[in-house]
Amino acid sequence: MVGFDSIADADTDGATADATDDFDPIAFLEDAVPIASNEDVGEMRAFLVETLESNGVEATVDDAGNTLASKGAPDPETHLVFNTHVDTVSPHVPFERDGERIRGRGSCDAKGPLAALLAAFFAVDPAPNARVTLAVTPDEEVLSTGAAALDLGADMYLVGEPTGLDVCTAAKGRFQGTLTLSGVASHAAEPDSGVNAVFALEQALAAIRSFDDGREEHPQLGGATLTPTVVDGGDSTNQVPAACRLVLDRRSVPPETAEGFRESLESTLRDVVPDEVGVEFALTERSTPFLEAFATDEGHELVSTLAAASERAGGSGAIRPFAAATEASYFAPAPVVVFGPGVLADDEGAVAHADREYVRVADVRRAAEAVTDAAAELVGTE
Repeated sequence: MVGFDSIADADTDGATADATDDFDPIAFLEDAVPIASNEDVGEMRAFLVETLESNGVEATVDDAGNTLASKGAPDPETHLVFNTHVDTVSPHVPFERDGERIRGRGSCDAKGPLAALLAAFFAVDPAPNARVTLAVTPDEEVLSTGAAALDLGADMYLVGEPTGLDVCTAAKGRFQGTLTLSGVASHAAEPDSGVNAVFALEQALAAIRSFDDGREEHPQLGGATLTPTVVDGGDSTNQVPAACRLVLDRRSVPPETAEGFRESLESTLRDVVPDEVGVEFALTERSTPFLEAFATDEGHELVSTLAAASERAGGSGAIRPFAAATEASYFAPAPVVVFGPGVLADDEGAVAHADREYVRVADVRRAAEAVTDAAAELVGTE
């Protein structure tokens, strides 16, 4: 086990190479957080490439904007991928070092996890039959165009996100779509001469509320949810509305797919809405696949190895689902876990995506230590 209380002074050998002598994840994070990457990731990506190359690792940027670097066998028996992202949500929040906390946009989502993954990537010395790859995406917070373009074919994936050093083996997916109910417009003084689309919303909402009744819950993620979020209907205050639209948010569990959900919901609604009202449910158009649910076997060696390493480094060693949708879904069904320093929320409220975003320095070091130890055991030299 390698201690990261003072990375620059760490005495390393074997599976943890000399690169850690020169790389301090906290120094990296203090330089990375001030770089705004909410609207354009160019400067942050350049800084990442420079960091990799200054530590003796060749880095490339592919056509989708992913930053890629690898170490080890070109045709490995075991291939481990470290993945996270460099983009952040808006607005940019300036960097601040507040004692043992680093504050600012991206400090926990996800430059803190990136710092920890970099420390492990530099430290691990892959076995002759193994390979480790760092794949950092540019567009996780919007459409995941980078992750959707990755085709790494690896055996295991570790995705850096703020999990409070817990090992997250599953996450719900997120689909979005719009239900359109179509009627016939008429003068409100003669309502029976038209077909009121808003009236049909009553039956539709009742079916939406009961859509998941009787469905078996997922053992790790629990039940799926279906939530109406935006409603719009009618064009004039004295006219029977010919159309009504309802936006729905779906948080899915395996094995549901986006298209399977669309078909099932549209069929359910067609059965309950009056025949004279048209029913169409269309998934929101996007250039990349929706982030679907995933679940990794909690008994897999990736899970047990990282959980044990996290506990040794000062984490809880807990294994649980991740609360948010994540690009980890693109790497399933290969074994994938989500792990990193920082939290989505604490006792005071939201942390990630909030103005008060922060990460604890000690947790970044613990995460670096845990991932380094786990990687050494999974793909490192003995």
